[in-house]
Amino acid sequence: MNSTRLVVGSGPEAGTVILDMGQGGNPGLVMHRASLLRELLAPIPQELLHTNKKLTTISPTAECVQISFEDGSTYIYDAVIGADGIFSNVRKHVLQDAAAEEWSATPAGFWDSRILVSYEKAKSKLGAEYFELDRQFGWVGDRAFIMHDILENRTMVQCVISAFESDPPKDRKRSLTRESLTETLSSWLGGPIAKGVIDLTLDQPDPQGYSQWEHKSTSSYAKGNVCIVGDAAHAMTPWQGFGAGMAIEDAMVLRKLFANIESPKEIGAVFKAFDAVRRSRCERIIHSSRETGLIFCGQNEEIRLDVNKFRDSLASRWECIDAIDYQSHEEEALTYLKEHISGK
Repeated sequence: MNSTRLVVGSGPEAGTVILDMGQGGNPGLVMHRASLLRELLAPIPQELLHTNKKLTTISPTAECVQISFEDGSTYIYDAVIGADGIFSNVRKHVLQDAAAEEWSATPAGFWDSRILVSYEKAKSKLGAEYFELDRQFGWVGDRAFIMHDILENRTMVQCVISAFESDPPKDRKRSLTRESLTETLSSWLGGPIAKGVIDLTLDQPDPQGYSQWEHKSTSSYAKGNVCIVGDAAHAMTPWQGFGAGMAIEDAMVLRKLFANIESPKEIGAVFKAFDAVRRSRCERIIHSSRETGLIFCGQNEEIRLDVNKFRDSLASRWECIDAIDYQSHEEEALTYLKEHISGK
């Protein structure tokens, strides 16, 4: 899909189209994350993939890094790049145990529930008018947000309920019932979308909502020959849909840096340069994404549920993501690399 339509989902203006995103010269593309992952993994030789391994220790030496796993296996490498998720063990090593608590992931103030249903079932329950085009719909409203999009060549539909959260549960999840969803979406029930999405959600076995967590800030993405990327470095809320994009940017910068060194002794300089150029951009988007969630859930004090203010705010909301020259970003990283190698 290359079309996303934002619509008011609650209140007297429910059903009013706010705007169609992606109408400019660079519309982008919306895709299912599982489909993207499948295509990314397809060309990788199977012998290079080792799944179901849990990292336990990282032991740096003067010239290499030894890593050990829960199954007892141990390996030695020139460097370790941790992409092991929001509660990363590699992150704990980079930040060290005491400091890791200070920079740990925390609740962002929202929860969400994601389900997959058949295309025909979703079309029947939500309304055929929302399936005339392969379009993603985002419904903004009072203290919540609903999204649905078509996946896998019109065979599946993803439905998402997200809501403002003031009382995050300790185990990060909450059971969803008709009573709880009706309460959460009480001001949505007179609109065109909430009842259908509630029914589809409750038709799932044991429906759950999960708190969104994030790394609000991080002191460093690197320590010696160990580095963190993706959610291990900068976990963020999904409101601007760019968590995976940030990880791809990380890989782009690291590729450029590694292509410009001549010895494993320069790996530490690579990771220092990576940290210098990536951290500020990532943290800026972390905060922008959270603020976008507040707008979508009608919690921005200036915008609330005013359609015209929605349009004015959201039309330029993604500029902080798109306004980057990747070649310049890589060149900036190389400048930092040269400085670190030369010892300046």
